[in-house]
Amino acid sequence: MNQTHDPTLTSWVDSARGHPDFPIQNLPFGVFRPRDDEDEPARVGMAIGDEILDLAACHDEGWFTGVAERAGEACAAATLNPLLGLGRESWAALRQQASALLASGSPAHRANRRLGDRVLVPMRAAELLLPAAIGDYTDFYASVHHATNVGAMFRPDNPLLPNYKWVPIGYHGRASSVVISGTPVRRPKGQLKDPKADAPAYAPTRALDYEMEVGFLVGTGNPPGEPVPVDQAEAHLFGLALVNDWSARDVQSWEYQPLGPFLAKSFMTTMSPWLVTLEALEPFRVPAAPRPEGDPAPLPYLASPANRSHGGFDIVVEVYLTSARMRLEGLQPARLSRGRAADLYWTAAQMLAHHTSNGCNLRPGDLIASGTISGPAKDSYGSLLELTRRGAEPLTLPTGETRGFLADGDEVIMRGYAERPGAARIGFGECRGIVQAG
Repeated sequence: MNQTHDPTLTSWVDSARGHPDFPIQNLPFGVFRPRDDEDEPARVGMAIGDEILDLAACHDEGWFTGVAERAGEACAAATLNPLLGLGRESWAALRQQASALLASGSPAHRANRRLGDRVLVPMRAAELLLPAAIGDYTDFYASVHHATNVGAMFRPDNPLLPNYKWVPIGYHGRASSVVISGTPVRRPKGQLKDPKADAPAYAPTRALDYEMEVGFLVGTGNPPGEPVPVDQAEAHLFGLALVNDWSARDVQSWEYQPLGPFLAKSFMTTMSPWLVTLEALEPFRVPAAPRPEGDPAPLPYLASPANRSHGGFDIVVEVYLTSARMRLEGLQPARLSRGRAADLYWTAAQMLAHHTSNGCNLRPGDLIASGTISGPAKDSYGSLLELTRRGAEPLTLPTGETRGFLADGDEVIMRGYAERPGAARIGFGECRGIVQAG
């Protein structure tokens, strides 16, 4: 904790005061370019209220010094990757000097009340881009509630497989189809096998679903053959974003044995544009979710007192849906669920430590996702698969429409935030996608 977390800290950027997502205590990183000038290069910025702090412009004007100066120079790149490779000291120095620049009464603003004209870009005038060049994407299965709910549909007497409470389960996703929030989702096609049919058919999925997840962007990597100890894992993580791992459930149920997800997942994964740093989330750290009595303790390479006492993130995640008819009638999106990342059975540090435990090397910009975040109650389930029990119990929208799975024209909106007494609320913005016919 440092001065950037002070809940009384305010900014001379008017829209940042009381902003539900981007007050001065947050300052998440992203990549943008001006909408009205396609020749302008993309570059790194920070969200502050309804504005973007152009970090490359700040560097060019000499506002960063020491370690932060080199970090600011990296912000002229079209992705976060050069900054990610510099490491935690550089990230922290840049964030702290940006906070001082933006704070009410900062010497820079006192000396030039028109400073904002030089270093701020209105968010409405910017195109937000995928924040990193993602070389690899790994999706975990870290919610025991989600794993139990899904397992119970197929194995009512034994929902969890024997390995679940011993090993963080994950699979390698498709990095090339990770897209920025707002990208339309074309309904994918695949092999579908009706239980009563003799052979599968190739057709558009009839069971398109979302998965509410949190993603962890890797900062500094590790050399091949050198595992990252669990107590050092968080030093390799830059920040968190919202992730929607779209899923074609009928394709998945036919193809997943014996090797797991493939075309049912690889068509698209949506990521929110802003990376909330681990430093900004420090006031919202909580112990790892308690393990029920009788559960095995993590193996030594996944265990540490620090991770047990401080490994969780108390982030609220919400899923909203709006149908084409709802938008036509001017209705607000309907909230489908509200869960907590703090309920995850495996922590971010454990996921990264396990990922590298066999010597696998991670690189700056790799994306690790939590898997669907679900809680113990139905209103915290993070997918339609769970909420509607594979479509058998459809939910009803404000228009009277029902949904077992997603229909063409449906828009899924994910939001996340962290708040507690004595700290300023910070948020992640939105992760959105609208379904189009395949």
